[in-house]
Amino acid sequence: QRPKMQAERAMKIVQVPVLSDNVAYLIIDTATNTAAAVDPAEADKVLAAVPEGVRITSVLTTHHHADHAGGNHNMVKAIADLKVYGGDDRIDALTHKVGEGASIKVSENIQAQVFFTPCHTRGHVLYLLSSSSADSQPKALFSGDTLFIGGCGRFFEGTAPQMSHALLDVVAKLSPDTEVYCGHEYTVNNLKFAVTIEPENLALKDKYQWAQNQRQHGKSTIPSTVAEELSYNPFLRVEQESVARAVGQSGKDRDSVMAALRTTKDNFRG
Repeated sequence: QRPKMQAERAMKIVQVPVLSDNVAYLIIDTATNTAAAVDPAEADKVLAAVPEGVRITSVLTTHHHADHAGGNHNMVKAIADLKVYGGDDRIDALTHKVGEGASIKVSENIQAQVFFTPCHTRGHVLYLLSSSSADSQPKALFSGDTLFIGGCGRFFEGTAPQMSHALLDVVAKLSPDTEVYCGHEYTVNNLKFAVTIEPENLALKDKYQWAQNQRQHGKSTIPSTVAEELSYNPFLRVEQESVARAVGQSGKDRDSVMAALRTTKDNFRG
């Protein structure tokens, strides 16, 4: 028996674990039984997770890396007239290139707003999905490898100012109840690092304990909320003196702290 509240949601989100620690998603319009797939890296697993009677009409790709876009070709082969959205020409099977401020009608009752957040890759985008139905369902942010629970993506093709913009000027400005659906189940390791940065942060310690318990029982740690991330994710807290001090950047600007924090995380072997 599914929880009643979830069954009544106009926008149903299904997590599909793929590869070693990636997470793909199905976003289902429960009124029309149509769906979008986010980063379906293993098409067969994503297609197998589609409930009976539901039809996938689009793919939302956050970035071109194979562990996110690698299933697009097989999705297109399996489903006629599939729309594949993304912000980078390197995305496999791309049909609709989107950028900052784009709006996508995902289904009759679900819309996506696109934010262009280059850094992890130079064409990375975030998708903010909302339901037009009368229920008070929070918006859902699909953050790929830009924002993780308790962390952020490596700066493979970008800079600290770009990540500062993505996290502080985009994510942090969203409604606090926005749900965060990220591209990897990295939460425990992210929070293990975060505790070394802010050992006195009670919200962080509680979340770390909770996340360890979830994983020990084979459960997902996704989603979190924007409000939660602001309370414990060090990459969203680079303007806090406690974070700046921990990476030797006391009194410095947010970009200096962001750069030092990312380098510290990259070297973390906890």
